[in-house]
Amino acid sequence: GYDFAAVLEWFAERVDRIILLFDAHKLDISDEFSEVIKALKNHEDKMRVVLNKADQIETQQLMRVYGALMWSLGKIVNTPEVIRVYIGSFWSHPLLIPDNRKLFEAEEQDLFRDIQSLPRNAALRKLNDLIKRARLAKVHAYIISSLKKEMPSVFGKDNKKKELVNNLGEIYARIEREHQISPGDFPNLRKMQDQLQAQDFSKFQPLKSKLLETVEDMLANDIAQLMVLVRQEESQRPTQMVKGGAFEGTLHGPFGHGYGEGAGEGIDDAEWVVARDKPMYDEIFYTLSPVDGKITGANAKKEMVRSKLPNTVLGKIWKLADIDKDGMLDDEEFALANHLIKVKLEGHELPNELPSHLLPPSKRKVTE
Repeated sequence: GYDFAAVLEWFAERVDRIILLFDAHKLDISDEFSEVIKALKNHEDKMRVVLNKADQIETQQLMRVYGALMWSLGKIVNTPEVIRVYIGSFWSHPLLIPDNRKLFEAEEQDLFRDIQSLPRNAALRKLNDLIKRARLAKVHAYIISSLKKEMPSVFGKDNKKKELVNNLGEIYARIEREHQISPGDFPNLRKMQDQLQAQDFSKFQPLKSKLLETVEDMLANDIAQLMVLVRQEESQRPTQMVKGGAFEGTLHGPFGHGYGEGAGEGIDDAEWVVARDKPMYDEIFYTLSPVDGKITGANAKKEMVRSKLPNTVLGKIWKLADIDKDGMLDDEEFALANHLIKVKLEGHELPNELPSHLLPPSKRKVTE
């Protein structure tokens, strides 16, 4: 009894994020869902896709389903960038096929991070919405004044109105050419035609160039200044995070993402995790001409670049490993640097700060 697509469009203009849900085990985009996605046109930047219940199919089939989904979306969603698809099983039931558990966990964390970043970007989104509305108002003024200009002053008004409504697409094209306006800034053609049917064109206002100049000035100058202010305000504000619900079980304790893996390996061990491979690292260390138990940065570099990691990554590893900041590495710091290289080569991210369990035993008292 109501226009479902229009209601969704109303919400789409006002929300920060739109999530489209698909079931991995019954992937089909119904006509209704297709209409819904089309109703979200011009809001593609807010859209994310979740391929849910992915635990119900095998890995090989999941790859096929993912490919089929991307192909189907490509026909409906007209964006230069591919929409981000999160693969997972977003319910509290046991996983039917647990083979892709790690993938699901990583995807879930990515989605949560995306949602949790929304408060930080809310002001910028509202500013972008203001720009969209200003452009639409400007185009609207051009359309209305153009229709007003075409209307006869006395006879044949009804026939001329029908003609103008039917030829609205041509009027759009002319305005687009004359004023160098993007096609995406125009209102929906069919919707505009429907709304114009009930209007009296003779009551339309002529174009007010002074008002248009004000809008142009706002878009060219005021918005640029507001952007700077928004960025400054965001950098000064404390980080806001979305809390509660599913977010509570994802950050802390042994079930947090990546716990006990990569840089988190050995977090609960009594022994220093780097000690397992330290004899092997020591052999290399003593070939690098240590003086007073330390090797220079230049000598360490010769060895570290063998990993073929880029300098930006190796620089971060050096910063984490050179705990006493003397520009040299002792045997424990060298072992730590190699451990972090191994972590990175295994595909894990490096921490921004060295976790306490990775501190070499001899350095723990110093830092405390």
